[in-house]
Amino acid sequence: MTGNPIFTFVWCGIFASLQPVQSFIMPNRLNNFNDVKINETFDFIVIGSGPSGSVIANRLSEVPEWKVLLIEAGGIALPIVEAPGICSAFQFTNYDWGYRTQQQDGFCSGCINKTLKYAHGKALGGSTIINFMIHVRGNRRDYDRWEAMGNPGWSYEEVLPYFLKSEDAHLDKSDPGYHNSGGYLSVTDVPYRTKLVDYVVQAAQEAGYPYVDYNGKEQMGVSYVQAHLRNGRRCSADKAFLRPVMDRKNLKILTNSRVVKILIDPVTKETYGVKFAKRKKYYYAFAKKEVISSAGGLNSPQLLMLSGVGPKDHLEELDIPVLADLPVGKKMYDHSTFLGILFEINQKIVFVYDEVITSIKEITDFAVLGKGQITSIGGVEALLYFKSNVSTDPDPLYPDMEFIVLGASISADNGVIMRKMFNIPIETYNKIWKKYETTPAYQIMPMLVHPRSVGYIKLKSKNPFHWPKSYANFFSDPENHDIKTYIAAIREMQRLNRTPTMRKLGATLITIPIPGE
Repeated sequence: MTGNPIFTFVWCGIFASLQPVQSFIMPNRLNNFNDVKINETFDFIVIGSGPSGSVIANRLSEVPEWKVLLIEAGGIALPIVEAPGICSAFQFTNYDWGYRTQQQDGFCSGCINKTLKYAHGKALGGSTIINFMIHVRGNRRDYDRWEAMGNPGWSYEEVLPYFLKSEDAHLDKSDPGYHNSGGYLSVTDVPYRTKLVDYVVQAAQEAGYPYVDYNGKEQMGVSYVQAHLRNGRRCSADKAFLRPVMDRKNLKILTNSRVVKILIDPVTKETYGVKFAKRKKYYYAFAKKEVISSAGGLNSPQLLMLSGVGPKDHLEELDIPVLADLPVGKKMYDHSTFLGILFEINQKIVFVYDEVITSIKEITDFAVLGKGQITSIGGVEALLYFKSNVSTDPDPLYPDMEFIVLGASISADNGVIMRKMFNIPIETYNKIWKKYETTPAYQIMPMLVHPRSVGYIKLKSKNPFHWPKSYANFFSDPENHDIKTYIAAIREMQRLNRTPTMRKLGATLITIPIPGE
Protein backbone atom coordinates (compact mmCIF):
# COMPACT_ATOMS: atom_id res chain seq x y z
CA MET A 1 0.00 0.00 0.00
CA THR A 2 1.25 3.47 -0.72
CA GLY A 3 0.40 4.82 2.72
CA ASN A 4 -2.26 6.99 1.12
CA PRO A 5 -5.77 5.52 1.31
CA ILE A 6 -6.92 7.87 -1.46
CA PHE A 7 -4.83 5.78 -3.84
CA THR A 8 -6.94 2.75 -2.98
CA PHE A 9 -10.12 4.57 -3.92
CA VAL A 10 -8.56 5.90 -7.12
CA TRP A 11 -7.78 2.28 -7.98
CA CYS A 12 -11.37 1.35 -7.26
CA GLY A 13 -12.51 4.12 -9.56
CA ILE A 14 -10.43 2.52 -12.30
CA PHE A 15 -12.07 -0.81 -11.54
CA ALA A 16 -15.53 0.69 -11.66
CA SER A 17 -14.84 2.39 -14.96
CA LEU A 18 -13.94 -0.96 -16.51
CA GLN A 19 -17.27 -2.52 -15.60
CA PRO A 20 -20.47 -2.36 -17.64
CA VAL A 21 -22.52 0.31 -15.93
CA GLN A 22 -25.73 -1.68 -16.27
CA SER A 23 -24.28 -4.49 -14.13
CA PHE A 24 -24.53 -2.22 -11.08
CA ILE A 25 -26.96 0.56 -11.88
CA MET A 26 -30.31 -0.67 -13.12
CA PRO A 27 -33.00 1.92 -13.89
CA ASN A 28 -35.83 1.74 -11.37
CA ARG A 29 -34.24 -1.26 -9.70
CA LEU A 30 -35.67 0.03 -6.43
CA ASN A 31 -39.25 0.93 -5.77
CA ASN A 32 -38.52 4.45 -4.60
CA PHE A 33 -39.97 6.20 -1.60
CA ASN A 34 -42.65 7.96 -3.59
CA ASP A 35 -44.11 4.56 -4.48
CA VAL A 36 -44.88 3.93 -0.80
CA LYS A 37 -47.91 5.90 0.26
CA ILE A 38 -48.09 7.67 3.58
CA ASN A 39 -49.43 5.26 6.23
CA GLU A 40 -49.58 2.45 3.68
CA THR A 41 -50.50 -1.03 4.91
CA PHE A 42 -48.59 -4.20 4.03
CA ASP A 43 -48.92 -7.83 4.98
CA PHE A 44 -45.31 -8.01 6.21
CA ILE A 45 -42.75 -5.39 7.16
CA VAL A 46 -39.11 -6.54 7.29
CA ILE A 47 -36.59 -4.34 9.12
CA GLY A 48 -33.03 -4.58 7.83
CA SER A 49 -31.73 -5.94 4.53
CA GLY A 50 -28.79 -8.04 5.72
CA PRO A 51 -28.62 -11.76 4.91
CA SER A 52 -31.69 -12.57 7.02
CA GLY A 53 -33.81 -9.66 5.86
CA SER A 54 -32.93 -10.13 2.20
CA VAL A 55 -33.82 -13.83 2.27
CA ILE A 56 -37.05 -13.21 4.17
CA ALA A 57 -38.15 -10.45 1.79
CA ASN A 58 -37.34 -12.66 -1.18
CA ARG A 59 -39.25 -15.66 0.17
CA LEU A 60 -42.32 -13.78 1.43
CA SER A 61 -42.73 -11.92 -1.84
CA GLU A 62 -42.93 -15.25 -3.69
CA VAL A 63 -46.61 -15.15 -2.71
CA PRO A 64 -48.17 -12.61 -5.12
CA GLU A 65 -51.07 -11.87 -2.77
CA TRP A 66 -48.77 -10.70 0.02
CA LYS A 67 -47.51 -7.12 0.06
CA VAL A 68 -44.01 -6.92 1.56
CA LEU A 69 -42.09 -3.84 2.68
CA LEU A 70 -38.33 -4.06 3.31
CA ILE A 71 -36.83 -1.09 5.16
CA GLU A 72 -33.07 -0.42 5.15
CA ALA A 73 -31.33 2.34 7.12
CA GLY A 74 -28.49 2.65 4.60
CA GLY A 75 -28.34 3.30 0.88
CA ILE A 76 -27.25 1.34 -2.16
CA ALA A 77 -23.56 0.46 -2.17
CA LEU A 78 -21.36 1.55 -5.06
CA PRO A 79 -19.50 -0.99 -7.25
CA ILE A 80 -16.36 -0.38 -5.20
CA VAL A 81 -17.56 -2.88 -2.57
CA GLU A 82 -17.31 -5.75 -5.04
CA ALA A 83 -13.49 -5.78 -4.88
CA PRO A 84 -12.73 -8.53 -2.32
CA GLY A 85 -9.07 -7.63 -1.89
CA ILE A 86 -9.83 -4.33 -0.17
CA CYS A 87 -12.91 -5.41 1.78
CA SER A 88 -11.47 -4.21 5.11
CA ALA A 89 -11.48 -0.62 3.83
CA PHE A 90 -15.27 -0.50 3.68
CA GLN A 91 -15.52 -0.54 7.46
CA PHE A 92 -14.38 3.09 7.31
CA THR A 93 -17.14 4.31 5.01
CA ASN A 94 -20.79 5.21 5.39
CA TYR A 95 -21.56 1.54 4.77
CA ASP A 96 -20.65 0.85 8.40
CA TRP A 97 -22.52 2.11 11.48
CA GLY A 98 -19.20 2.82 13.21
CA TYR A 99 -20.04 1.08 16.49
CA ARG A 100 -17.45 0.46 19.21
CA THR A 101 -17.61 -1.55 22.40
CA GLN A 102 -17.61 0.10 25.80
CA GLN A 103 -14.27 0.26 27.57
CA GLN A 104 -13.84 -2.62 30.02
CA ASP A 105 -10.97 -4.18 31.93
CA GLY A 106 -9.69 -7.64 31.04
CA PHE A 107 -9.42 -7.42 27.26
CA CYS A 108 -8.37 -5.04 24.49
CA SER A 109 -5.70 -3.63 26.80
CA GLY A 110 -3.43 -3.24 23.78
CA CYS A 111 -6.04 -1.38 21.72
CA ILE A 112 -6.63 2.35 21.42
CA ASN A 113 -8.79 3.44 24.37
CA LYS A 114 -9.22 -0.27 25.21
CA THR A 115 -12.13 -0.50 22.80
CA LEU A 116 -13.05 -2.77 19.95
CA LYS A 117 -14.50 -1.76 16.60
CA TYR A 118 -17.82 -3.53 15.99
CA ALA A 119 -18.28 -3.62 12.23
CA HIS A 120 -21.96 -3.51 11.36
CA GLY A 121 -23.19 -3.02 7.79
CA LYS A 122 -25.40 -0.06 6.88
CA ALA A 123 -26.42 -0.50 3.24
CA LEU A 124 -28.69 -2.61 1.11
CA GLY A 125 -27.26 -6.05 1.86
CA GLY A 126 -26.28 -5.19 5.44
CA SER A 127 -22.96 -6.53 6.69
CA THR A 128 -22.53 -8.62 3.54
CA ILE A 129 -21.44 -5.35 1.91
CA ILE A 130 -18.44 -4.94 4.25
CA ASN A 131 -17.60 -8.44 5.53
CA PHE A 132 -14.87 -10.87 4.43
CA MET A 133 -17.26 -13.10 2.46
CA ILE A 134 -16.31 -16.33 4.32
CA HIS A 135 -18.97 -19.01 3.80
CA VAL A 136 -19.53 -21.09 6.96
CA ARG A 137 -22.84 -22.80 7.71
CA GLY A 138 -21.91 -23.84 11.23
CA ASN A 139 -21.60 -27.26 12.81
CA ARG A 140 -24.39 -29.78 12.34
CA ARG A 141 -24.31 -30.54 16.08
CA ASP A 142 -25.32 -26.97 16.91
CA TYR A 143 -28.51 -27.33 14.89
CA ASP A 144 -29.31 -30.72 16.43
CA ARG A 145 -28.76 -29.32 19.92
CA TRP A 146 -30.99 -26.33 19.22
CA GLU A 147 -33.75 -28.70 18.24
CA ALA A 148 -33.15 -30.76 21.39
CA MET A 149 -33.60 -27.58 23.45
CA GLY A 150 -37.19 -27.39 22.23
CA ASN A 151 -36.96 -25.77 18.81
CA PRO A 152 -38.69 -28.09 16.33
CA GLY A 153 -37.55 -27.82 12.73
CA TRP A 154 -34.00 -26.76 13.60
CA SER A 155 -32.20 -30.10 13.28
CA TYR A 156 -29.45 -30.20 10.69
CA GLU A 157 -31.36 -32.73 8.65
CA GLU A 158 -34.26 -30.27 8.44
CA VAL A 159 -32.27 -27.09 7.70
CA LEU A 160 -29.87 -28.64 5.17
CA PRO A 161 -32.45 -28.58 2.33
CA TYR A 162 -32.74 -24.81 2.77
CA PHE A 163 -28.98 -24.36 2.59
CA LEU A 164 -29.00 -26.40 -0.60
CA LYS A 165 -31.93 -24.46 -2.07
CA SER A 166 -30.15 -21.14 -1.55
CA GLU A 167 -26.78 -22.21 -2.90
CA ASP A 168 -25.08 -22.01 -6.27
CA ALA A 169 -21.81 -23.75 -5.42
CA HIS A 170 -18.80 -24.20 -7.68
CA LEU A 171 -16.06 -25.85 -5.59
CA ASP A 172 -13.09 -27.97 -6.57
CA LYS A 173 -13.54 -30.27 -3.59
CA SER A 174 -16.85 -30.84 -1.82
CA ASP A 175 -18.78 -33.66 -0.19
CA PRO A 176 -21.51 -35.18 -2.37
CA GLY A 177 -25.00 -34.24 -1.25
CA TYR A 178 -23.92 -31.20 0.76
CA HIS A 179 -23.88 -28.58 -2.00
CA ASN A 180 -26.13 -27.51 -4.82
CA SER A 181 -26.10 -25.41 -7.98
CA GLY A 182 -28.73 -23.06 -9.33
CA GLY A 183 -29.61 -21.21 -6.11
CA TYR A 184 -29.38 -17.48 -5.45
CA LEU A 185 -26.17 -17.42 -3.36
CA SER A 186 -22.87 -17.99 -5.16
CA VAL A 187 -20.30 -20.04 -3.23
CA THR A 188 -16.89 -20.61 -4.81
CA ASP A 189 -13.25 -21.21 -4.14
CA VAL A 190 -11.21 -18.00 -4.11
CA PRO A 191 -9.66 -17.71 -7.59
CA TYR A 192 -6.23 -16.71 -6.27
CA ARG A 193 -4.15 -18.40 -3.57
CA THR A 194 -0.66 -17.60 -2.32
CA LYS A 195 1.90 -20.38 -2.27
CA LEU A 196 2.04 -19.86 1.50
CA VAL A 197 -1.44 -21.29 2.06
CA ASP A 198 -0.50 -24.48 0.19
CA TYR A 199 2.27 -25.00 2.74
CA VAL A 200 -0.09 -24.42 5.67
CA VAL A 201 -2.76 -26.80 4.34
CA GLN A 202 -0.11 -29.47 3.79
CA ALA A 203 1.37 -28.88 7.23
CA ALA A 204 -2.05 -29.24 8.86
CA GLN A 205 -2.42 -32.66 7.26
CA GLU A 206 1.04 -33.63 8.49
CA ALA A 207 -0.11 -32.58 11.96
CA GLY A 208 -2.98 -35.08 11.73
CA TYR A 209 -5.88 -33.00 10.41
CA PRO A 210 -7.83 -34.37 7.44
CA TYR A 211 -8.62 -32.21 4.46
CA VAL A 212 -12.38 -31.62 4.67
CA ASP A 213 -15.27 -29.80 3.15
CA TYR A 214 -16.05 -27.85 6.33
CA ASN A 215 -19.56 -27.19 5.04
CA GLY A 216 -20.00 -30.88 4.28
CA LYS A 217 -20.25 -34.09 6.23
CA GLU A 218 -17.87 -33.06 9.05
CA GLN A 219 -16.36 -29.73 10.00
CA MET A 220 -13.20 -30.85 11.83
CA GLY A 221 -10.08 -30.47 9.71
CA VAL A 222 -8.42 -28.08 7.29
CA SER A 223 -9.71 -26.58 4.05
CA TYR A 224 -9.15 -23.78 1.62
CA VAL A 225 -11.76 -21.14 2.39
CA GLN A 226 -15.14 -21.14 0.64
CA ALA A 227 -16.37 -17.68 -0.25
CA HIS A 228 -19.41 -15.69 -1.34
CA LEU A 229 -17.98 -14.71 -4.71
CA ARG A 230 -19.42 -14.55 -8.20
CA ASN A 231 -16.93 -14.19 -11.05
CA GLY A 232 -14.31 -13.19 -8.52
CA ARG A 233 -16.47 -10.40 -7.07
CA ARG A 234 -18.42 -10.07 -3.84
CA CYS A 235 -21.79 -11.81 -3.83
CA SER A 236 -23.69 -9.81 -1.22
CA ALA A 237 -27.16 -10.55 0.11
CA ASP A 238 -28.39 -7.70 -2.07
CA LYS A 239 -26.86 -9.19 -5.22
CA ALA A 240 -27.93 -12.73 -4.35
CA PHE A 241 -31.46 -12.33 -3.02
CA LEU A 242 -32.80 -8.86 -3.85
CA ARG A 243 -31.61 -7.87 -7.30
CA PRO A 244 -33.18 -10.94 -8.96
CA VAL A 245 -36.65 -10.10 -7.57
CA MET A 246 -36.72 -6.31 -7.90
CA ASP A 247 -39.46 -6.53 -10.52
CA ARG A 248 -41.97 -8.12 -8.14
CA LYS A 249 -44.79 -5.62 -7.83
CA ASN A 250 -45.67 -6.80 -4.33
CA LEU A 251 -42.17 -6.04 -2.95
CA LYS A 252 -41.37 -2.47 -1.88
CA ILE A 253 -37.90 -1.51 -0.69
CA LEU A 254 -37.07 1.67 1.17
CA THR A 255 -33.44 2.70 1.56
CA ASN A 256 -32.04 5.48 3.77
CA SER A 257 -35.04 4.88 6.03
CA ARG A 258 -34.44 4.17 9.69
CA VAL A 259 -37.01 2.40 11.82
CA VAL A 260 -37.12 4.03 15.24
CA LYS A 261 -40.00 2.12 16.83
CA ILE A 262 -42.02 -1.04 16.37
CA LEU A 263 -45.69 -0.29 16.97
CA ILE A 264 -47.21 -2.71 19.50
CA ASP A 265 -50.76 -2.79 20.79
CA PRO A 266 -50.44 -2.39 24.60
CA VAL A 267 -53.47 -4.61 25.21
CA THR A 268 -53.07 -7.48 22.76
CA LYS A 269 -49.24 -7.13 22.63
CA GLU A 270 -49.40 -7.65 18.87
CA THR A 271 -47.28 -5.64 16.47
CA TYR A 272 -49.13 -3.63 13.87
CA GLY A 273 -46.53 -1.45 12.16
CA VAL A 274 -43.41 0.69 12.41
CA LYS A 275 -42.40 4.32 12.77
CA PHE A 276 -39.43 5.30 10.62
CA ALA A 277 -37.39 8.36 9.77
CA LYS A 278 -36.53 9.44 6.24
CA ARG A 279 -35.18 12.79 5.07
CA LYS A 280 -35.52 14.20 8.59
CA LYS A 281 -39.24 13.40 8.79
CA TYR A 282 -41.16 10.62 10.54
CA TYR A 283 -43.50 8.27 8.70
CA TYR A 284 -45.59 5.22 9.57
CA ALA A 285 -46.18 1.92 7.79
CA PHE A 286 -48.63 -0.72 8.99
CA ALA A 287 -48.62 -4.52 8.89
CA LYS A 288 -51.64 -6.82 8.77
CA LYS A 289 -49.67 -9.97 9.56
CA GLU A 290 -46.16 -9.49 10.99
CA VAL A 291 -43.29 -7.09 11.62
CA ILE A 292 -39.98 -8.94 11.35
CA SER A 293 -36.87 -7.36 12.87
CA SER A 294 -33.70 -8.56 11.16
CA ALA A 295 -31.65 -5.47 11.95
CA GLY A 296 -28.66 -7.36 13.34
CA GLY A 297 -27.22 -8.33 16.69
CA LEU A 298 -26.95 -4.76 17.96
CA ASN A 299 -29.78 -2.87 16.28
CA SER A 300 -32.56 -5.43 16.80
CA PRO A 301 -32.20 -5.45 20.61
CA GLN A 302 -31.91 -1.67 20.56
CA LEU A 303 -35.12 -1.37 18.55
CA LEU A 304 -37.01 -3.81 20.76
CA MET A 305 -36.04 -1.91 23.90
CA LEU A 306 -36.96 1.43 22.32
CA SER A 307 -40.35 -0.13 21.57
CA GLY A 308 -40.96 -1.16 25.18
CA VAL A 309 -39.77 -4.76 25.05
CA GLY A 310 -36.86 -5.36 27.39
CA PRO A 311 -35.67 -5.42 31.01
CA LYS A 312 -38.18 -3.48 33.09
CA ASP A 313 -35.65 -1.75 35.35
CA HIS A 314 -33.55 -0.55 32.40
CA LEU A 315 -36.52 0.74 30.42
CA GLU A 316 -38.02 2.51 33.44
CA GLU A 317 -34.75 4.26 34.19
CA LEU A 318 -34.91 5.72 30.67
CA ASP A 319 -38.63 6.57 30.96
CA ILE A 320 -39.67 4.09 28.26
CA PRO A 321 -43.14 2.56 28.82
CA VAL A 322 -42.75 -1.18 29.45
CA LEU A 323 -44.90 -3.42 27.28
CA ALA A 324 -43.08 -6.67 28.05
CA ASP A 325 -40.49 -7.31 30.76
CA LEU A 326 -38.07 -9.56 28.85
CA PRO A 327 -34.27 -10.06 29.02
CA VAL A 328 -33.58 -8.34 25.70
CA GLY A 329 -29.88 -7.55 25.32
CA LYS A 330 -28.94 -9.53 28.43
CA LYS A 331 -27.03 -12.29 26.63
CA MET A 332 -24.60 -11.64 23.79
CA TYR A 333 -22.02 -14.18 22.64
CA ASP A 334 -19.24 -12.95 20.40
CA HIS A 335 -16.34 -14.79 18.78
CA SER A 336 -13.14 -13.05 19.82
CA THR A 337 -9.83 -13.51 18.06
CA PHE A 338 -6.16 -12.90 18.92
CA LEU A 339 -3.79 -11.02 16.62
CA GLY A 340 -0.54 -11.68 18.38
CA ILE A 341 0.49 -14.85 16.51
CA LEU A 342 2.92 -13.83 13.77
CA PHE A 343 5.43 -16.02 11.95
CA GLU A 344 8.41 -14.85 9.93
CA ILE A 345 9.29 -17.04 6.93
CA ASN A 346 12.23 -17.24 4.54
CA GLN A 347 10.40 -17.09 1.20
CA LYS A 348 8.51 -14.29 -0.53
CA ILE A 349 5.29 -16.25 -1.05
CA VAL A 350 2.81 -13.95 0.70
CA PHE A 351 0.66 -11.02 -0.40
CA VAL A 352 2.43 -7.72 -0.97
CA TYR A 353 -0.30 -5.20 -1.64
CA ASP A 354 2.05 -2.59 -3.10
CA GLU A 355 2.72 -5.02 -5.92
CA VAL A 356 -0.97 -5.80 -6.37
CA ILE A 357 -2.71 -2.44 -6.50
CA THR A 358 -0.01 -0.81 -8.64
CA SER A 359 -0.02 -3.60 -11.21
CA ILE A 360 -1.91 -2.88 -14.42
CA LYS A 361 -2.02 -6.63 -15.07
CA GLU A 362 -3.64 -7.36 -11.68
CA ILE A 363 -6.18 -4.59 -12.10
CA THR A 364 -7.00 -5.75 -15.62
CA ASP A 365 -7.19 -9.42 -14.63
CA PHE A 366 -9.68 -8.56 -11.93
CA ALA A 367 -11.75 -5.99 -13.78
CA VAL A 368 -12.03 -7.95 -17.02
CA LEU A 369 -11.64 -11.60 -16.00
CA GLY A 370 -12.53 -11.73 -12.28
CA LYS A 371 -9.16 -13.33 -11.54
CA GLY A 372 -5.89 -12.49 -9.80
CA GLN A 373 -4.81 -11.39 -6.37
CA ILE A 374 -7.55 -8.78 -6.01
CA THR A 375 -10.07 -11.63 -5.73
CA SER A 376 -8.57 -12.60 -2.37
CA ILE A 377 -11.13 -12.07 0.43
CA GLY A 378 -9.09 -9.69 2.54
CA GLY A 379 -6.19 -12.13 2.61
CA VAL A 380 -8.13 -14.97 4.29
CA GLU A 381 -7.12 -18.22 2.56
CA ALA A 382 -7.83 -21.26 4.71
CA LEU A 383 -9.70 -22.42 7.81
CA LEU A 384 -8.86 -25.16 10.28
CA TYR A 385 -11.39 -26.42 12.83
CA PHE A 386 -10.18 -28.52 15.74
CA LYS A 387 -11.00 -29.59 19.26
CA SER A 388 -8.48 -28.33 21.81
CA ASN A 389 -7.13 -30.49 24.62
CA VAL A 390 -9.05 -28.41 27.20
CA SER A 391 -12.48 -28.94 25.65
CA THR A 392 -15.03 -30.46 28.03
CA ASP A 393 -17.54 -31.43 25.34
CA PRO A 394 -18.04 -35.22 25.12
CA ASP A 395 -18.40 -35.23 21.32
CA PRO A 396 -14.98 -35.91 19.73
CA LEU A 397 -16.02 -34.19 16.48
CA TYR A 398 -17.24 -30.94 18.01
CA PRO A 399 -14.58 -28.21 17.53
CA ASP A 400 -14.05 -25.40 20.01
CA MET A 401 -11.46 -23.45 18.03
CA GLU A 402 -11.00 -22.16 14.50
CA PHE A 403 -7.75 -21.09 12.85
CA ILE A 404 -8.13 -18.34 10.25
CA VAL A 405 -5.09 -18.49 7.98
CA LEU A 406 -3.97 -15.25 6.31
CA GLY A 407 -1.73 -15.19 3.26
CA ALA A 408 0.30 -12.38 4.83
CA SER A 409 0.51 -10.45 8.08
CA ILE A 410 -1.85 -7.61 8.94
CA SER A 411 0.99 -5.24 7.96
CA ALA A 412 0.71 -6.24 4.29
CA ASP A 413 -1.16 -2.97 3.63
CA ASN A 414 1.54 -0.93 5.40
CA GLY A 415 -0.75 -0.21 8.33
CA VAL A 416 -3.24 1.82 6.32
CA ILE A 417 -6.42 -0.20 6.96
CA MET A 418 -5.96 -3.44 8.93
CA ARG A 419 -4.21 -1.71 11.82
CA LYS A 420 -7.12 0.68 12.15
CA MET A 421 -9.71 -2.05 11.73
CA PHE A 422 -8.28 -3.84 14.76
CA ASN A 423 -7.79 -0.52 16.62
CA ILE A 424 -4.04 -1.09 17.13
CA PRO A 425 -2.03 1.92 18.39
CA ILE A 426 0.64 3.09 15.98
CA GLU A 427 3.33 2.56 18.64
CA THR A 428 2.32 -1.11 19.02
CA TYR A 429 2.12 -1.57 15.28
CA ASN A 430 5.58 -0.11 14.76
CA LYS A 431 7.07 -2.31 17.46
CA ILE A 432 5.60 -5.63 16.24
CA TRP A 433 4.39 -5.37 12.64
CA LYS A 434 6.26 -2.51 10.96
CA LYS A 435 9.23 -4.71 9.99
CA TYR A 436 6.94 -7.13 8.18
CA GLU A 437 5.77 -4.60 5.67
CA THR A 438 8.84 -5.67 3.70
CA THR A 439 9.91 -8.92 5.42
CA PRO A 440 7.87 -12.08 4.56
CA ALA A 441 5.56 -13.12 7.37
CA TYR A 442 2.11 -14.60 7.85
CA GLN A 443 -0.50 -14.82 10.57
CA ILE A 444 -2.95 -17.34 11.89
CA MET A 445 -5.79 -15.88 13.92
CA PRO A 446 -7.30 -18.27 16.47
CA MET A 447 -11.02 -17.69 17.02
CA LEU A 448 -13.25 -19.14 19.72
CA VAL A 449 -16.06 -21.20 18.23
CA HIS A 450 -18.07 -21.57 21.45
CA PRO A 451 -17.19 -18.71 23.83
CA ARG A 452 -18.40 -19.04 27.39
CA SER A 453 -18.06 -15.36 28.26
CA VAL A 454 -21.33 -13.48 27.96
CA GLY A 455 -21.68 -9.86 26.92
CA TYR A 456 -24.71 -7.60 26.94
CA ILE A 457 -26.29 -4.56 25.27
CA LYS A 458 -27.98 -1.54 26.84
CA LEU A 459 -29.53 1.65 25.54
CA LYS A 460 -27.61 4.87 25.93
CA SER A 461 -30.89 6.80 26.06
CA LYS A 462 -34.38 6.70 24.62
CA ASN A 463 -33.16 8.74 21.68
CA PRO A 464 -33.26 6.21 18.78
CA PHE A 465 -30.34 7.94 17.06
CA HIS A 466 -27.94 7.31 19.93
CA TRP A 467 -25.72 4.25 19.57
CA PRO A 468 -26.56 1.25 21.75
CA LYS A 469 -23.95 0.52 24.39
CA SER A 470 -22.34 -2.88 23.83
CA TYR A 471 -20.28 -4.67 26.48
CA ALA A 472 -18.28 -7.52 24.93
CA ASN A 473 -17.19 -8.93 28.32
CA PHE A 474 -14.49 -11.10 26.75
CA PHE A 475 -12.71 -13.50 29.14
CA SER A 476 -15.24 -12.96 31.91
CA ASP A 477 -16.34 -16.59 32.29
CA PRO A 478 -15.79 -17.61 35.94
CA GLU A 479 -13.64 -20.65 35.11
CA ASN A 480 -11.41 -18.76 32.66
CA HIS A 481 -12.18 -21.43 30.10
CA ASP A 482 -11.95 -19.04 27.14
CA ILE A 483 -8.42 -18.04 28.15
CA LYS A 484 -7.43 -21.68 28.59
CA THR A 485 -8.79 -22.48 25.15
CA TYR A 486 -6.74 -19.70 23.60
CA ILE A 487 -3.58 -20.92 25.29
CA ALA A 488 -4.26 -24.44 24.06
CA ALA A 489 -4.83 -23.08 20.54
CA ILE A 490 -1.54 -21.19 20.58
CA ARG A 491 0.29 -24.36 21.61
CA GLU A 492 -1.40 -26.22 18.76
CA MET A 493 -0.37 -23.50 16.36
CA GLN A 494 3.23 -23.88 17.50
CA ARG A 495 2.99 -27.62 16.90
CA LEU A 496 1.66 -26.99 13.40
CA ASN A 497 4.65 -24.82 12.65
CA ARG A 498 7.08 -27.52 13.75
CA THR A 499 5.94 -29.84 10.94
CA PRO A 500 8.46 -30.69 8.18
CA THR A 501 6.60 -28.55 5.65
CA MET A 502 6.69 -25.40 7.76
CA ARG A 503 10.34 -26.03 8.67
CA LYS A 504 11.10 -25.71 4.95
CA LEU A 505 9.90 -22.12 5.24
CA GLY A 506 11.84 -21.50 8.44
CA ALA A 507 8.56 -20.44 10.09
CA THR A 508 9.63 -18.64 13.28
CA LEU A 509 7.27 -17.29 15.92
CA ILE A 510 7.77 -13.60 16.59
CA THR A 511 8.23 -13.25 20.35
CA ILE A 512 8.06 -9.48 20.80
CA PRO A 513 5.87 -8.78 23.87
CA ILE A 514 2.63 -7.00 23.04
CA PRO A 515 2.37 -3.66 24.84
CA GLY A 516 -0.65 -3.16 27.05
CA GLU A 517 -1.75 -2.48 30.60
